[in-house]
Amino acid sequence: MRLVLDTNVAVSAVLGSSAPTRLFELAAEGAVDLVTSEALLVELAEVLDREHISRRLGSKHRSVPEVLALYEALAESIVPASIARAATDPDDDAVLACALAASADLIISGDKRLRNLKSFHRIPILSPADALTAITPRT
Repeated sequence: MRLVLDTNVAVSAVLGSSAPTRLFELAAEGAVDLVTSEALLVELAEVLDREHISRRLGSKHRSVPEVLALYEALAESIVPASIARAATDPDDDAVLACALAASADLIISGDKRLRNLKSFHRIPILSPADALTAITPRT
């Protein structure tokens, strides 16, 4: 199963939030495949570098470069599709474009505005908890 994680889910995973962290664990176990793009990696680096987040990483004895390297090792990086504006936030369009190019099975986001789309080109958009429920019978 191919998954595209919104940046907020990737950040939550490295900070220890239960459902997002479990998604990382499933990827590390080979039960799911994570897919990302250069734009999503750049956004992840920018968010992780915010003082309040990098400080939390430091308290877990992790650095921003270490976390980025971990994510890059877990996720396949692809060239996103070219899409028309579909979301209210242009950063969300990067998630959608990546999912379309990846032929993703799920888009996972903590962003309610993105989840309100329900799906994009028949790719469901779910919260981390709902994604785990959808994935669990298959793993």
